[in-house]
Amino acid sequence: MPMTKKVILKKGRETSVLRRHPWIFSGGIYKTEGTPVPGDLVSVYSAQGDPLGIGHYQDSSISVRLLEFQTENLPENFWQTRLADAWRFRQSIRLPDGQTNMFRLVHGEGDGLPGLIIDIYGETAVIQFHDIGMFRAKNKIMDALQSLEGLRIEAIYNKSSDTLHGQAGQVKDEYLFGDRMPGPFLENGIPFEVNWETGQKTGFFLDQRDNRALVARYSQGRKVLNAFSYTGGFSMYALSNGASSVVSMDISQPALDQARINSDLLKGF
Repeated sequence: MPMTKKVILKKGRETSVLRRHPWIFSGGIYKTEGTPVPGDLVSVYSAQGDPLGIGHYQDSSISVRLLEFQTENLPENFWQTRLADAWRFRQSIRLPDGQTNMFRLVHGEGDGLPGLIIDIYGETAVIQFHDIGMFRAKNKIMDALQSLEGLRIEAIYNKSSDTLHGQAGQVKDEYLFGDRMPGPFLENGIPFEVNWETGQKTGFFLDQRDNRALVARYSQGRKVLNAFSYTGGFSMYALSNGASSVVSMDISQPALDQARINSDLLKGF
């Protein structure tokens, strides 16, 4: 049966949805039915009554983030299927492998899961929920994550207190399953210690892997300044690829302390 909570768009505002853009902006909504509250699943319809999709409702300029298109309900196996698709894609680009065991498994809209980030560090998954609807689905997401064939998960950490900004009450950064697993972790053969509990984002900027590798290509014999270095990701790539010297600069002393740990780790690796 269709969802009882509905969002009906203004005339002509369905164009971007038909092109599979997952965001419904508040200015494009004609009315809501069923009194949806933030985090609810809502069915979205055109002004003509055609079903456009289903997604999480929120009280912001982006009022709905669509999970499925041209349907009125989520499939029963939605979470398992969508995470399996993300995992299958990472495997197709050889993640993980013997040189890399820290990588982004789910990248929000790019994997058809807007509002969800899942980063993998060895056998630990660090999750960031960016909307309350995703947070409410955390148990289903955890079950789907742990069921992925070939991906061993021994711990799951929720790092969402900053991203949810109190939307779901007092959300704590905490282990939802297991406990802290030891490093170091590898990216393109370079070792890193990562502190996802107190570090920025999920502990490391995993989406910059290719950019770090690009900088490494130009580092041989160069003097490198890494401004806004955080924990020294770009610095370690430059050092491991023959930079004559590297200076890391950041406003955060804990980040620089972690960069020093990574530097020492690289020397002994």
